[in-house]
Amino acid sequence: MSTRQVAAVAEAVGHTVAARGMCCVYGDTGLGKTVAVEQALHLLPGRVPVWRAVAGVAPGLPQLRASLCEALGLPSGALPHRAGPASQALMRALAEPGVLFIDDAQRLTPLLLDYLRQLWDAPGCAAALVLCGAGSERALARASALRSRVLTWHQFGRLEPSQVPPTLTLFHPVWAQANPEDLARVDKQMARGNFRTWAKITSHVYAARERDPGKRVDRELIEQACARLGPYL
Repeated sequence: MSTRQVAAVAEAVGHTVAARGMCCVYGDTGLGKTVAVEQALHLLPGRVPVWRAVAGVAPGLPQLRASLCEALGLPSGALPHRAGPASQALMRALAEPGVLFIDDAQRLTPLLLDYLRQLWDAPGCAAALVLCGAGSERALARASALRSRVLTWHQFGRLEPSQVPPTLTLFHPVWAQANPEDLARVDKQMARGNFRTWAKITSHVYAARERDPGKRVDRELIEQACARLGPYL
């Protein structure tokens, strides 16, 4: 499913990979950043290798090296725990054109981000780096050496009110007959353009229709679905 937001990420990532540069995709939680980056990577030419890694919670340098070695298909035994050989192996792997995608990059400390900078500063590095996560731009702000090397900064935005009805119709057929005014009201009061919130509402609406196929997706049913989201929105 494509939106203007997803298309913009595809353009940003595509340009960064072509330039063998660095990209930071950031924005609030639940907007669909990771899904958009994955779609952008899927649209790259098939000959471009894509390596995926996720930053763990409070990772140390050995954990980051292990994650990078695993992502690039390097030996997962003792190598990640031997700093010199592991770094040399990573540098050799990154000398091949490709793109490393690190999700939840906001978890990386300045020390770990500087380690990435060292890998990308190595002579012959030919890979692109895509960092993604809510708050990743703030993490990079604390690592000035890496921040200065970022080619593309892309803030992923919320769904605009006018996008909500057509986007939901593409997302799931249960919304096909819904009143756009009902959707607009719920978006203004609760979802606020957050795609993850709309996915939860969709799940509850679909479940209600499964229990009673004759139910109309009207204001009452949507309100019942929203009531299941908890008291914190």
